Amino acid sequence: MSNPEEQLEALKDIRNMMERSSRFLSLNGLSGIFVGIIALVGAAAAYVYLQTKHGNLPYFEYAKNEKGEMNLSFISFFLIDAVGVLIASLYVATWLTIKKAKKEGESVWNAASKQLMFNMAIPLTVGGLFCIIMVAHGATGMVAPATLVFYGLALVNASKFTFEHVKFLGLIQISLGLLAGIFINHGLLFWAIGFGVVHIAYGIIAYFTFEKN
Repeated sequence: MSNPEEQLEALKDIRNMMERSSRFLSLNGLSGIFVGIIALVGAAAAYVYLQTKHGNLPYFEYAKNEKGEMNLSFISFFLIDAVGVLIASLYVATWLTIKKAKKEGESVWNAASKQLMFNMAIPLTVGGLFCIIMVAHGATGMVAPATLVFYGLALVNASKFTFEHVKFLGLIQISLGLLAGIFINHGLLFWAIGFGVVHIAYGIIAYFTFEKN
């Protein structure tokens, strides 16, 4: 008959197996660091672009020209900048996640990862469509706050299928998004802090606390 310590170890093994089957645990802290750096590069590009305007208006006011019409060059630049940041971030995060999963002998595309992606996709898709609607109605200044809020909601929604601390990252993003909505003239700054600085800080903490052996 096994002793209490062996029974306890068996229970821990069962618990770990159940957790791995219901949670995607191959997220990489390094991906947070690199995604943050990419976001800061994108924000810096936007800042340099805005400096060429030589004006004192809030950044989103340049979305319209002198006639009050939509400034296609402004919209096009920020669209290209945002899509570039998104593609680069997804590529780096996916590559590092797959690398970590292979190292741990885990499957990247399993029931938990599918649930994670699905629960993130809904808020992100709705948020993206809502941002397009706001741009169409001229509410360009609220795009940066909205992206932070919807991204934060996506993280909170998906946190139950991965590490619990992802929820706190989501709550921070939501808080920054709400502040960006209040201090609307500084939306780009809050965007850089949320997607850049916060991601880097989170990635460093996650890597050295949960991953570094």
